[in-house]
Amino acid sequence: MNLTRDEARTRADLLTVQSYDITLDLTRGDTQFSSTTVVSFGAAQGASTFIDAVTDTVHRVSLNGVDLDPAEVSDGVRIRLDNLAVSNRLVVQSDLPYMNTGEGLHRFVDPVDDEVYLYTQFEVPDSRRVFAVFEQPDLKATFRFTVTAPSHWDVISNSPTPAQVQAGSAAEDEARSTWSFEPTPVLSSYVTALIAGPYQSVRSDVTSSDGRTIPLGVFARKSLMRYLDAENIFELTRQGFEFYEKQFGTPYPFEKYDQLFVPQFNAGAMENAGAVTIVETYVFRSRVPDATVERRAITILHELAHMWFGDLVTMRWWNDLWLNESFAEYMSTLAAAKATEFTQAWTTFTSIEKAWAYRQDQLPSTHPIVAEIRDLDDVQVNFDGITYAKGASVLKQLVAWVGQDKFMEGVRAYFSQHSWGNTELGDLLSELEKASGRDLTGWSAQWLETAGVNTLRPDIETDADGVITAFAVLQSAPEGYPTLRPHRLAVGFYDLDGDARLVRVHRIELDVHGERTDVAEALGRKRPALVLLNDDDLAYAKIRLDPDSLRTSVRHLRTFSDSLPRTLVWASAWDAARDGETPARNYVDLVLQNIGSESDSSVVLVLLRQLALTLTFYVNPADSTAMGDAAADSLLDLARDAEAASDSQLQFVRGFAVRARSEQHLDVVQAVLSGTETLEGLGIDSDLRWELVTSLVTGGRYGQPEIDVELAGDGTSAGQLAAATATAAIPTPEAKAAAWEAIVTRSDLPNATQRAAILGFARVHDPALLEPYAAKYFDSVQEVWDTRTHEIAQRIVVGLYPSHLISTEALEQADRFLERLGNASPSLRRLILESRDGVQRALRAQAVDR
Repeated sequence: MNLTRDEARTRADLLTVQSYDITLDLTRGDTQFSSTTVVSFGAAQGASTFIDAVTDTVHRVSLNGVDLDPAEVSDGVRIRLDNLAVSNRLVVQSDLPYMNTGEGLHRFVDPVDDEVYLYTQFEVPDSRRVFAVFEQPDLKATFRFTVTAPSHWDVISNSPTPAQVQAGSAAEDEARSTWSFEPTPVLSSYVTALIAGPYQSVRSDVTSSDGRTIPLGVFARKSLMRYLDAENIFELTRQGFEFYEKQFGTPYPFEKYDQLFVPQFNAGAMENAGAVTIVETYVFRSRVPDATVERRAITILHELAHMWFGDLVTMRWWNDLWLNESFAEYMSTLAAAKATEFTQAWTTFTSIEKAWAYRQDQLPSTHPIVAEIRDLDDVQVNFDGITYAKGASVLKQLVAWVGQDKFMEGVRAYFSQHSWGNTELGDLLSELEKASGRDLTGWSAQWLETAGVNTLRPDIETDADGVITAFAVLQSAPEGYPTLRPHRLAVGFYDLDGDARLVRVHRIELDVHGERTDVAEALGRKRPALVLLNDDDLAYAKIRLDPDSLRTSVRHLRTFSDSLPRTLVWASAWDAARDGETPARNYVDLVLQNIGSESDSSVVLVLLRQLALTLTFYVNPADSTAMGDAAADSLLDLARDAEAASDSQLQFVRGFAVRARSEQHLDVVQAVLSGTETLEGLGIDSDLRWELVTSLVTGGRYGQPEIDVELAGDGTSAGQLAAATATAAIPTPEAKAAAWEAIVTRSDLPNATQRAAILGFARVHDPALLEPYAAKYFDSVQEVWDTRTHEIAQRIVVGLYPSHLISTEALEQADRFLERLGNASPSLRRLILESRDGVQRALRAQAVDR
């Protein structure tokens, strides 16, 4: 099912595709639908090529009026096309399977009302699971969909939904209708879409900068509509429209804009042109941290940015996937900070996106931002922290390098020049060079074509009066990735004011080059209490504090008047602990002593995750139980002391529930769940209730009977997923064996259920429960990779890796597998190497913590 870049280049040289006319019948039963595709395309006279079509059965293939033998030309993945004419008409009629993996045409049955909901997910190579298609982004065409479905459904696609026409009854006498959509503008196939089912909607509109009224729709399943806060989504959408149209100098390019919250979605969202699909966990049926609300806002703005950068102008091949995603990531954060209530969005970017980027960039699989994408297997595993987070961080650095106004001037010229076409990186850089006057050839080579993250440290000397006599920024590179890059960054000087708050008293912005950059502007100034490199987080680099600044940060971290510099100090402390430069227990103490004063919800969320990672993987194993119990004590105290109904109160309760292991702590969890202990303002809604139940299950206090009682009271799809996690978390050999059987041995779990079960399987207080599965993992992982779809296989490979077993023996076990594997499956090899690196890093950190 792979497609190589060489094959795609050859096919693009041969073909010019005009249009697809696609007819789908969704009334054929529970397992299959029928698809008829008519493709009009030009070709080199006499050429041969293939069209992609992942089918159960091909009934008919007709090329230019000549019927071909389906058994001879189709292998279930490709259809061979020989002796093409200059102008061609191809007809492919086939039966295709519904999927339960979140790929192709995904089918879901709502347990609340037994209604069927469908949606497509095509990125990267899965439009071929719904219709015959030349599946590569540079063969754009128009798409016309004609869909037959039950009459009580709604059917949504890229073009506005037409009036339905009654089409008779299906075999089970259910009324059917047909929807005939108008053709789309020219699109890449991966951003076409079909969403069908009894979805409910809320409607509104927005006025585009060219005066058009753009219809807006927000959709969800019937059973979730009472939780849908559509007005908030519309407000964000309008804010995004106004901001992007002004910044891009180009009106919104499509006729309407629908946002559809769909079940069992693998990603956060997908940028289908005019019909964005979004994971339905963003319809909040229970209270969630403010960080999650902000994440939803960023996601909404990210997908809206793609309507221009990705859909209107599309990459030629997947090596520019990074630019597609990084641009949307950068612009969505900028839009959130400038045009919405989420004015601290860059703090969130630093704490979440950059942490992800730094982690990915230190793995053995790190790669240049412009990665070598040889085939579809390569691109599938490159939806990573380099593609999204490092790329967006480097774009932020590029903006600092050329200037915000010049950057957007270049972007506006880019859209004007390339609308409805396909581009490569050089097309954008060319426009940025024209706008800014800067030669970006060297910048591109150093930032986009090399891997690794640099580290920056201050080197400061003072006289007896504390006046700075020498100040330099020192830059280093990791072994194996020696590039020292140019950085545009700021240096912040912070002192304590009269209220004992750390406030910035001076800022220096400069270019940093090479191993040492002297900062003349700092000379003669009084040394401040804290010096912060990369203030405002313009650069992509790990930073370290000098000893005096480090002491100040430990004592006064909570007193920063702004969230972003505080977050940069948090990030530096985390890096140092994770890199084994400082004992992990120091980071645990820093978090527990200061998190109670942290005001940013996203930062609290990240700190709690990093605290859990540190306690599980990085502290001395001999001390981990005692330290984990002490941390649980602290989190419980923080929850009890937090402001009633505050975001921090909710997050501390959740953090405590995950760490609750002792009988005393489990007593508290049970008391909160039963209501015998109450925290003012804390409501025990359905999602929090499941978290408390799973805490008691993981601790051995509850078992399957209690899970079944909870499920009887919450039979929704969310309740079923929570029950799957809790069941897999039961701390018995029998429960772990059953979970392993369901996830690995069988292949019938839907994607979301499989994901939930993996989370529960790995949730243990005693890693010995997982010891038997290390050998089983390496015995079965190759077969999983070879027989499951990519999305399912990758989740199993990563989610079930025996990462809790931290020992040299575990490393040797992985090494033996990698030796057997050789170069047979490069993408699988990469995932194993990444997981192995986590164990190796944990061993280093534990040694330092001792």
